Amino acid sequence: MSAVARTIPAKIVGVEVGALSQSIDARWLMAYAAGLGETDPRYYDTRAPAGPVAHPVFPVCYEWPAVLALRAKTIKEELSPLGVHATYHVVIHRRPEAGDRLLTRASVISVRPSRAGTFVLIRVSTVDRNGRPVTTTDYGSVFRGVSTESATASAVEPLPRLAAPAEDAVRWSEPVPVAAWAAHVYSECARIWNPIHTDVAVARAAGLPGPILHGTATLAFAVAPVIARDLGGEPTRVTELQARFTGMVELPSRLTVRERGRAGDLIAFDALNERGEPVLSDGVLRSPA
Repeated sequence: MSAVARTIPAKIVGVEVGALSQSIDARWLMAYAAGLGETDPRYYDTRAPAGPVAHPVFPVCYEWPAVLALRAKTIKEELSPLGVHATYHVVIHRRPEAGDRLLTRASVISVRPSRAGTFVLIRVSTVDRNGRPVTTTDYGSVFRGVSTESATASAVEPLPRLAAPAEDAVRWSEPVPVAAWAAHVYSECARIWNPIHTDVAVARAAGLPGPILHGTATLAFAVAPVIARDLGGEPTRVTELQARFTGMVELPSRLTVRERGRAGDLIAFDALNERGEPVLSDGVLRSPA
């Protein structure tokens, strides 16, 4: 691919798609939790008035079609495999539930050069059939080896970053195994298909050593012990979540999740790979009392 072709124009800032309609059912909610190996029976309780509890990272499932539609509208098809999820920040206004029909819009809010290529930040906004907010997400991707003319931003401000409370000492750490087939299971259960996570040929063509775990799967695996240890095992207490994906999770592997501090309603966490290198950084979870 020529240097000219490896370019994302700054003029894509402000481009929007949607609203895309998605129906949420118990099967999808349960499959997502099962794909992560969650054992809390609330994730599978179809007898509950609102059905199975949605995992705090489940919004990525209904956001993905809007992300794909926006990429198709703004980025050349041959550049899409070069995109790697870099940041994720979601505000949960209310939990999605079985029976919801959700409407999702996505727009590019900034493009800028980065050390590895070009960073593209999109805003994904989801409401229910009555127009009430469900989730608002800033989704950042780095397109490796791709250039852009300059840093450009829209009038839409990114979500305010959560100030990570930090302590010198790690308060606790917990190993989390990641199976060789984890990305395949996650792809199917989340209904998120990106071949760099499951196709060796595509991953290597994108400059990766092989298929890597989804960033959102890494986040979901990391959040599980935080919920168990710091929130009394109550996933519905999570109202906001942010993280940077700072390293590749190869398959199979083992993560070490660490709780890095608490301040008010914020909990800081991160995750390391088997070599002690950060793969998830600046993780912050908000859980109002």
